[in-house]
Amino acid sequence: MMRKMINSLIQKLIIKLGVKLQQYQNQIARASLPKFANEPKDLMIELPRRIIQPERMFIGDNVSLGPGSFLIAATHYPSKTMQNFENSIPVQSFNAKISIGNRVTSTADLQIAAQSEIVIEDDVMFASNIHINDGVHGYETADVAYKYQKISKVAPITIKKGCWIGQNVMIMPGVTIGEFTIIGANSIVKESIPAKCIAAGNPAKVVKRWDERTENWI
Repeated sequence: MMRKMINSLIQKLIIKLGVKLQQYQNQIARASLPKFANEPKDLMIELPRRIIQPERMFIGDNVSLGPGSFLIAATHYPSKTMQNFENSIPVQSFNAKISIGNRVTSTADLQIAAQSEIVIEDDVMFASNIHINDGVHGYETADVAYKYQKISKVAPITIKKGCWIGQNVMIMPGVTIGEFTIIGANSIVKESIPAKCIAAGNPAKVVKRWDERTENWI
């Protein structure tokens, strides 16, 4: 009996300690946020995270992004870490911008890489391990390492309000996802998807639509 009581007390202490540690980590995460292009209210981007060129990012209020977020608004390519010191590589310049609306949430590992413009409207919900990139590494030749080839197919991306993006989704350049649309897990979105649809697959295709008359997915 005594042993059970002691084990129960230990478990309660561990839970309380875990809660306190999480609260402390959240305080550090909030206090160490970089300066963005605006001044969002009640912003949380959990640690660990990586944010490059935050002055080119507009973040809405009450945004909560889970751990592992990687946000970059690129101004040039290649960066120092991607340069080939044996051969000169022409540097590309970009005027990138990222806009994230109010009350956007992600579970974990949200990656947003902009060379043009990526707009995420209000109330979008991301599951974990989402990749959004409005440009791709070039592959014009197989005789040069791909990381040394220029970024190509650069085109803006827009995710309209109220969307739900499932786990392990990749969203490619030039895509617009209509409002209140659902993208199924493990999908690759290569073309725009209309509003109020469910799309899934590689490439993502519409599998259901919301019927306003019957108020059901058909």
